Amino acid sequence: MMGDLGVEDELSFEDRFKQYVMVKKDGKIICSTQCLNPPVNMPSIWNITDIVRQEKLDFLSELSRCLLRRSPENSHQEKEWDAFLGFLQKYKKVAIGKHERFQFFILPPKEGSSFNCTFACYRERRKPSECPVGKASGSTSHVIEDACSPCNEEAVIGAQTCDLSAKASGRPEKTNVQNISLESNFVHANPSYLKTLGHTHSGWSFGAIAEFVDNSRDAKATKLEISIDMIYSRVVGREIPMLCIIDDGCGMNHQEMLQMVSFGHKQPDADDPNRIGRFGIGFKTGAMKLGKDALVLTQTTNSRSIAFLSQTLNEGKDNLEIPVVSYYRYGQFMELDKQNETLFKHNLKAIKEFSPFDKYLIGQKVGLFSKDGTGTHIYIWNLDEWGPNYSLQWESGITGGSSFHQGDILIRSRRVRARPGQMTQMVPLDYSLRSYLEVIFLDPRIKIYVQGSQVKSRPLARSLNRTVVENGTIMGKLVQLTLGCNQLEWEEANCGIFLYWHGRLIEAYKRVGSMMHNGDRGRGVIGVIDVTNLMAEDNGHVWVHNNKQGFQDCEVYAELEKWLGERSDKYLDEHVDKVELKAGSGVYKPDNEWVQCDKCRKWRMLRHGFNSKTLPLQWFCYMKPFNGKCESSEQEVEPGVITISSKRLGYSSTEDPEEIKCKLSRQAVGTSKNMGENDSSHTMDDDQAKNSSAQTRKRLRRSCRKS
Repeated sequence: MMGDLGVEDELSFEDRFKQYVMVKKDGKIICSTQCLNPPVNMPSIWNITDIVRQEKLDFLSELSRCLLRRSPENSHQEKEWDAFLGFLQKYKKVAIGKHERFQFFILPPKEGSSFNCTFACYRERRKPSECPVGKASGSTSHVIEDACSPCNEEAVIGAQTCDLSAKASGRPEKTNVQNISLESNFVHANPSYLKTLGHTHSGWSFGAIAEFVDNSRDAKATKLEISIDMIYSRVVGREIPMLCIIDDGCGMNHQEMLQMVSFGHKQPDADDPNRIGRFGIGFKTGAMKLGKDALVLTQTTNSRSIAFLSQTLNEGKDNLEIPVVSYYRYGQFMELDKQNETLFKHNLKAIKEFSPFDKYLIGQKVGLFSKDGTGTHIYIWNLDEWGPNYSLQWESGITGGSSFHQGDILIRSRRVRARPGQMTQMVPLDYSLRSYLEVIFLDPRIKIYVQGSQVKSRPLARSLNRTVVENGTIMGKLVQLTLGCNQLEWEEANCGIFLYWHGRLIEAYKRVGSMMHNGDRGRGVIGVIDVTNLMAEDNGHVWVHNNKQGFQDCEVYAELEKWLGERSDKYLDEHVDKVELKAGSGVYKPDNEWVQCDKCRKWRMLRHGFNSKTLPLQWFCYMKPFNGKCESSEQEVEPGVITISSKRLGYSSTEDPEEIKCKLSRQAVGTSKNMGENDSSHTMDDDQAKNSSAQTRKRLRRSCRKS
């Protein structure tokens, strides 16, 4: 029978060209194999679609055949391969798979034989002329994402599908073990493309860092650390700065790591509101903007992988090489990737030669994982330069210091991003990473640390005064806008709408309506809105730029801008311009004070009058003044009222109530000085105010002398 494989048959294929083939069933990996004597243009992923009895396929003897020899990446694949061939052998069945060019049939092995290898028959479904082989390069090149991507993609940067297939299966005149083993390192793309990827975030470096924050949140991380540390580099012979991004998420297995370093992947057919990443370019564009070289160390419950994306390694080369090293993990014991020991040694040597990482430093970084810990570490060096310095500037915090002595990472230029109608240059989130991360998430749950100190989240919707919640419909979809006044933004002359998508900040301080035509109009007024549903189409398409720093120009976005302008102008007319109790020494107190539990990450509303500044740095639900449990549900933001601080005029709570009332009457002025109103809104003329203030000061001095 054709499936009966003897030693002589296997040896007859031994010197034939090998092509790696990933065998799958229902999209799930069975095992990686070596295909001996494959035809030209043979696909590198075989997806089994049907299994039938061998006796029903009487034409198999007329087909060409090749040999599949198992080459498992880990023990799991080895077990799956044995179970798969055992099933075919026991029930005398044939596994059938279809490709756009080929139909292949995996035959059952001979009874009593080992499951090391088996025959496969194949026939072409299209003419070879449809894919011109002559265009392909003569070098053997195996494409990472074509061989290992779980999405079974064929579109790869820098080459057409036909060209890639020809190169992956082409037979060079001279074949040796090293060429075969190293072929899976390369994709058909010039190394200069790495610089091009970095241009995605050329306008704002923090957009690149945000890509890593997004990936950590998608990985369900509870803790994320971002810092710049000094590390010794053997290449330059001195210490250099290295950006470190470390999370405790679920990590990535070998296939997911390959997908991350590959150039894009198939976008999902549906918009998952629980995930931010979807374009397949975030890691590469972010890393190549921030520096020339990046190393990724990731660990799951049963695997550990290292990937090296480097401009330095690929300098002067014609083809892009991305070394990946993978292990299979059994507790603390690590088993090397079985697929190819030569490839493993080559990749590890490249990492040691072109990076500051040797086996000792790698071991030190691996030690940061706990016994059963998972997560991802990203290290970026040869950072982007700004003249003789670096584009990023970092400050270390003082241990045990106040919130004013916390470390930060800054953009050296301190350049403020351009926004229509904006005149102020005090926009900290444009150049302070700590300020940006304070508001990056609409509902912050992950603990983020910058330069070793925790970032205190600033949920904007919970920190507003005169809060108003506006509901509406745009193109048949419901939207909700929260508007209010914020003291900090008033002091910095900022205003505008914060637009979130999937709970992540996309646009900040977007001026709408009359705010665009008057730099002081709406000063201190902030809006918060989540547009996840609004910016998603039924077919899974989203109207968000792939750098996630803006929205595409489309009808729904134009309607959103119009609606936001109308609601903002209405709020200014009804809740800001008519208020005449805003004094020069007054402040916008939030309608409610909130505190976040460091365990459950839920926000708790504090009782009225409680000073949140007296709370410890680490606060939990069982502490005062909440005195509750983490299981309690979280309260929602409610519309507020005009709140006047009980100490906003500087008087003591022991003063006579009538005197307090007189002070309020004397010092009440219109909002024109601070909110752009006409001077005619003052409740008394300037002379009366000056005389009253002078009399008040005299009485206070006399009372002080008496005491």
